[in-house]
Amino acid sequence: MIAAILALALSASAPSSQPPQPAQASPQDQAVRLEDIQVSGRRLDDLIQSFVGEVAAPNRGRGIARWDRSVCVGAVNLRREAAQYLVDRVSTVAEDLGLNPGDPGCAPNLLIVATADGDAFAHELVERRRRALRMGGSGMDRGAAALRDFQETSRPVRWWQVSMPVDSETGQRAVRIPGECENACSKPTDFAPAISVSSASRLTTQIVDNIFRAIIIVDVSKIGAVNSQQLADYIAMVSLAQIDPTADTRGYASILNVFNDPGSASNLTEWDKAYLDGLYDAQRTRKNLRAGTSEIRTSIRRAHARLADEAAPTTD
Repeated sequence: MIAAILALALSASAPSSQPPQPAQASPQDQAVRLEDIQVSGRRLDDLIQSFVGEVAAPNRGRGIARWDRSVCVGAVNLRREAAQYLVDRVSTVAEDLGLNPGDPGCAPNLLIVATADGDAFAHELVERRRRALRMGGSGMDRGAAALRDFQETSRPVRWWQVSMPVDSETGQRAVRIPGECENACSKPTDFAPAISVSSASRLTTQIVDNIFRAIIIVDVSKIGAVNSQQLADYIAMVSLAQIDPTADTRGYASILNVFNDPGSASNLTEWDKAYLDGLYDAQRTRKNLRAGTSEIRTSIRRAHARLADEAAPTTD
């Protein structure tokens, strides 16, 4: 059974190398709701920058990645009703962000695996499928230290994503996976992807980073008092974005705190939704690797302004 789950979890193929046909407390004092912050200017910017800095976890040397166009969510090792709820909720969040969640029966590239022993499952997954988790292409994962953390650190939910630098115009891979080559495999250029650059610029790039595979391990023995909606929204947050599993977000009202404090959030909070909105609205073709997180910060700032306007008293 576990072999079948492992095979399913890692069956998503990499993109082709060919073109496709009233709160003022600091984060250290208490969890701050975005809608309650009554400060502006530099103080607000500091709060937002601190949140994004904690949460965002792009691969080393790469821009922040996201799913591109579509994602197919699957869940295994759960009762049918529970699995369907998780799949439907994560798919709904994905659809709200502009992604196509895939038709029923699609081959999952975002797989949720429930287990009574997350430690043992993660250990076996890494030992048996290390190459599928770390494919060897530059910038495709968070590295060996992060994989050890995934394997060895007990958590109610743990996740691993594989992403790919691609040509934003054609979808062609911008890195070669080790062992791949073209033509006679006799020249250095046969081992490197050929990208046609349509507009060279010091400020922009055609290369963007797309998540194409994710596995989420849910240790049912550790989820405690967290309910199905909280679990589903937590999974949506950590699977649709590159989230640091070691992030300390206790100072912010976020679904990411739900396992430490089940009463802290019933679903995705305004912080979380604004973060995801900014990620999926971002123009990622700027060469500055911090541009993606900058646009996320802007999205959170806009959400704060909207919430403040909605809360402002009206006058006749």
